[in-house]
Amino acid sequence: MASNRGRVRVEPGAKRIRVYVAGVAIVDTIHPLYVWENPSYPAYYIPAADVRTDLLEPSATVTHSPSRGDAVSFTVRVGDDQRVDAAWQYRESPIEELRDHIRFDWHAMDAWFEEDVEVFTHARSPYTRIDILPTSRVVRVEVNGVVLAESPRALVLHETGLAPRWYIPQVDVRMDLLVPTDHETHCPYKGRAEYWSARVGDTFEENVVWSYGTPLPESQGIAGHLAFYDERVSVFVDGVLQVRSTH
Repeated sequence: MASNRGRVRVEPGAKRIRVYVAGVAIVDTIHPLYVWENPSYPAYYIPAADVRTDLLEPSATVTHSPSRGDAVSFTVRVGDDQRVDAAWQYRESPIEELRDHIRFDWHAMDAWFEEDVEVFTHARSPYTRIDILPTSRVVRVEVNGVVLAESPRALVLHETGLAPRWYIPQVDVRMDLLVPTDHETHCPYKGRAEYWSARVGDTFEENVVWSYGTPLPESQGIAGHLAFYDERVSVFVDGVLQVRSTH
């Protein structure tokens, strides 16, 4: 059963979670907790009984959270490999469910698995859904009146809590107006995105276009499609200018 204390929500999970450092599974549990420390996505808290605590060395670092209390920190050490202050525990937390659980710094670990599937970026919320729907509505993207893309066969991606994004087949995009960049972002539901900037006359919109070349399984439909930050371009759907997203 979920519980809410202040701004923190706690809910039991049922997936098997494993965490690896230097090739060693330092976590293997089927009883994780989802803990929403912020409203956007949860973190995993792991029962101490399912952690290789012999690989945790207490450190002198103590951090304070107004909602969770004081946390004692640990360095994760596997052989000569150490991750300083990469784990912590709220042993006297006012949120009782957290006291015998350990939280790990996601990015300090080498790999996280839900069952046998590697998960990237952060824990995936059980309440986030991705719907990718083909649409026959004509989607047109412009910058300063110049058409960057136009297609009657776009995809619209709906992600829980976010505005729709329109993904356009690459063959319907003016790639001659786009400049590839080294920028990339990562999404636990879609994968790794690569970016382009748009150059239209004297206007240069940096990293305004992205694409998931090899999206994760649940988002494979958007492979080979490009999306635009509609906060920075004009997007028309069946001729109607869309309200610019605030996300």
